[in-house]
Amino acid sequence: MNNKKAGSGDLFKTVLGSAGLTLLGLWFLRRPLLNRWHDFFLQTIMTEPYDENLWEFVSASTRTGLQKIVETNLRAHHGKIIQRPFGSPWRSPGTEDLIFNLAQLAKLPVEGSVPVDTKVTLGPRAKRPLQISMPIIVSGMAYGLALSEKTKVALARGAALAGTASNTGEGPMLPSERRAARFLIVQYTRNGLNHQPEILKQADMIEIQLGQAAIGGLGHRTEYNELPPLGRRLIGLKPGQAVVTYARMPGMNNPRKDLPRLVTRLRHLSDGVPVGVKIGAGNDLERDLEILLEADVDFIAIDGAGAASKGSPPIIQDDFGVPTVYAVNRAAAYLKKQGVKKRVSLIAGGGLVTPGDFLKVLALGADAVYIGTIALFALTHTQVLKALPWEPPVDVVFATGRYQNRLDVEKAAQNLANFLRACNTEIMEGVRALGKKAVRQVNKTDLAALNPVTARELGIPLASRPCL
Repeated sequence: MNNKKAGSGDLFKTVLGSAGLTLLGLWFLRRPLLNRWHDFFLQTIMTEPYDENLWEFVSASTRTGLQKIVETNLRAHHGKIIQRPFGSPWRSPGTEDLIFNLAQLAKLPVEGSVPVDTKVTLGPRAKRPLQISMPIIVSGMAYGLALSEKTKVALARGAALAGTASNTGEGPMLPSERRAARFLIVQYTRNGLNHQPEILKQADMIEIQLGQAAIGGLGHRTEYNELPPLGRRLIGLKPGQAVVTYARMPGMNNPRKDLPRLVTRLRHLSDGVPVGVKIGAGNDLERDLEILLEADVDFIAIDGAGAASKGSPPIIQDDFGVPTVYAVNRAAAYLKKQGVKKRVSLIAGGGLVTPGDFLKVLALGADAVYIGTIALFALTHTQVLKALPWEPPVDVVFATGRYQNRLDVEKAAQNLANFLRACNTEIMEGVRALGKKAVRQVNKTDLAALNPVTARELGIPLASRPCL
């Protein structure tokens, strides 16, 4: 037996030694080998006709775009609507076309020692307004229909640590999410979820979800086997039963008559928390806002083009809806014209990522901003490495993801809180740089545009021209 062991050990050493010598040889020969391969490859590219040349793919993909080629192949393979979990890759006209002023002499900046007020009151005329420490809110992302319980709890806890609110989304409200949240916005959904009085009474704000930018007002369904067991139980599904989100809110056949009654009922049920409506921003925006004001809402949440949603058709993500900056500008102008800007709060979302994005949208007239995709990136931070490189990052946060059970909730919540605090601190610096002391003082006069179209449409000066 000892001889066998010795023999096995000698064989292992021999194999290991041979492998080492081989690698050592390749190391010394690397330059000649790489040079030969390099020359062969480039000579082939430079001499073969295009119908045989691999460079044809580079040429075609440059013209068409890798994104479109990949999605063409996905459609060809599966024969159904493809799903992008994190929204459209195309950037609609947005905040990058805007710059802020710099207060220096004509306007003096504010010293760093001077505190900047970033607190926001949503639904100020409600019996129980929602007061948060910053103008950044975690938007509605659904448990079960999209995210895992751990992810929802981490979002709620991270927002709570930062002193702001999170939103249930169109999934069922989790008891663990309610316990983790300091301020929880409950969505009253088109699929019948969160309609129960015992849930609505736990809300700090109620958002009637009539649509969103990434899916408009389309109806959609989530199959029984696409939901986690807890989600099925909370929703009360029978085996094989799907969750159906209707295009219209059930029972709302005439919005001008039915919506005011719903708002009044929810306000009474919740003992006076702010009650509002979320919509995607379309070109009928002012007509939609007119109906919402007739319903006597406390706040309006508008979703501009650039928003994301699991399961929404790419055609809606790419080709529908008004870009966020235009939508906010139009909505704020309409509310001001109607004389309700100070009593009806405006929340805006859709493709907002950086503190600069947030402050520009606030300057255009929003009272607070919603963030979704970027909140998930902040929350997962290095925990995406649990899925990468073999699986996509969504597997860490989705309810059906392979790695969703490995999410460390405490670390995730702290990462999100750090991100929110950092963004709010940067916003404070931006406010000081404008020579102001409160985020609510920032407005359109602090902005300039980098192109004539943006300047004209938003009613702000063009940065290339003197402002005298």
